[in-house]
Amino acid sequence: MTRYLMPLLLALTLSLPAHALNLNQAMSALSEAKASGQLGEQPNGYLGVITPGGQADEIAQLINQARKAEYQKVAKDNGISLSDVEAIAGKKAIDRTPKGQFIQLNGQWVRK
Repeated sequence: MTRYLMPLLLALTLSLPAHALNLNQAMSALSEAKASGQLGEQPNGYLGVITPGGQADEIAQLINQARKAEYQKVAKDNGISLSDVEAIAGKKAIDRTPKGQFIQLNGQWVRK
């Protein structure tokens, strides 16, 4: 049985993405991804990918999942809709975005 287990484990290891990120790594990479114009803030409270490539998609996916979980908790704790929490968070994120980084306005990406 062991002779079958090692090749299976090796195959599973090799099939995993080589540079899979965890949430902490995504959070650490977020500032650079936003500063380089790969990611921007959207009015719906989530990150959007402006320039695909590198780890932009993965960073956005991981952080957006964490944001959604937090938004759901806030909505439940305060008895308000998820969409209201998302809109409030989106406005705050856009307001806090530094000059020169991208935000989405009326469906278009613009530099703030």
